[in-house]
Amino acid sequence: MANQNIHLQTQVLEKMKKINYSDLQRFTQLVFEKNGASEVDAKQATETLLSADLRGISSHGIARLGGYLRLLKKGRMKFDPKIAIIDKTPSTAVVDGDEGLGLLIGNVAMQTAIEKAKKVGTAWVAARNSTHFGIAGYYAIQALKEDMIGIAMTNASPLVAPIFGRERMLGTNPIAFAIPTKKEIPFVADFATSAVPNGKLEIAQREEKEVPQGWVQDKQGLPSTNSRELEKGGTLLPLGGTAEMGGHKGYCLASVVDILSGVLSGANFGPWIPPFVSFMDPPKKTIGKGIGHFFGAMRIDAFQPKQVFLKQMDAWVQRFQQTNAFHTDRPVLTPGEVEYFKEIENKKYGIPIHEKVIKELTQIGKDCEISSELFTS
Repeated sequence: MANQNIHLQTQVLEKMKKINYSDLQRFTQLVFEKNGASEVDAKQATETLLSADLRGISSHGIARLGGYLRLLKKGRMKFDPKIAIIDKTPSTAVVDGDEGLGLLIGNVAMQTAIEKAKKVGTAWVAARNSTHFGIAGYYAIQALKEDMIGIAMTNASPLVAPIFGRERMLGTNPIAFAIPTKKEIPFVADFATSAVPNGKLEIAQREEKEVPQGWVQDKQGLPSTNSRELEKGGTLLPLGGTAEMGGHKGYCLASVVDILSGVLSGANFGPWIPPFVSFMDPPKKTIGKGIGHFFGAMRIDAFQPKQVFLKQMDAWVQRFQQTNAFHTDRPVLTPGEVEYFKEIENKKYGIPIHEKVIKELTQIGKDCEISSELFTS
């Protein structure tokens, strides 16, 4: 597939260009295929990765493609893994990802949880020997297609200090819940257990901006607004920020995610997790296999009649949307509502991508002999 002539139609918007979703999808799939992924795996990896861009979470989407290629070249990631499903009980399993793309491993694990839940009501699947898997919300949302509740979480590069600490001990460790409705927008909560994900710092770096206080601290444990503080030895703060602002809650949440994703699965955990970020080297010692994820699926009728629950969820969503807001032009939104409409908008009008990411993708295209005209208007 050398010299593929893919010309992506773009529209300049300040420092962003809007890229047609289907063109970006085709480009990304070709990059995965060029680097050893099968057509089926490349298609799945692309769908998972670009789901972040579609939902407006640009920190975890196509901007991560260069990082995957970097790890592939260093022999720290496989695009053609031999993924193994190890059944433990009718409702549990462990997935060994063979150091493959987390975008693939996460999907296998979530689908395993869904299939098991269909048979026994609820299911839990842990994954090990994996890598960065994109946004947690993508996997939880898969359960909505079966009118199930979906849960997904992962541990990640150690960038977060525990409360009162200044050592990198935990990842941003996101967790996601997806809950179906009958007619209303589904409930989807997808959030990092750190004050912000590292991708937010990367976005600030591209804009050469400082970040708000409460996001990061320097290597001495002092507050900082430098978006490049992590590269200098600093750390992210837990969700909530400082101890005075309730940061212990984020610390606890991140720890639970780390234990379920890492300790329970047999993956690395805490400071032993192989980092995804380029400014950190892998630890000399590991305690498990790769990074870990944890997934859950619940059949509604394992608890109450499905139609009753879905109707009540509609009532829940409607009531929260009717909440009195303190700004007349900013109504109260339910979790997942912004991303739901952003996906519709981005599919119709194109995905906005920062010019610095465009530059990197253009180089990736040249390296893969896909096109020299990529991303030009």
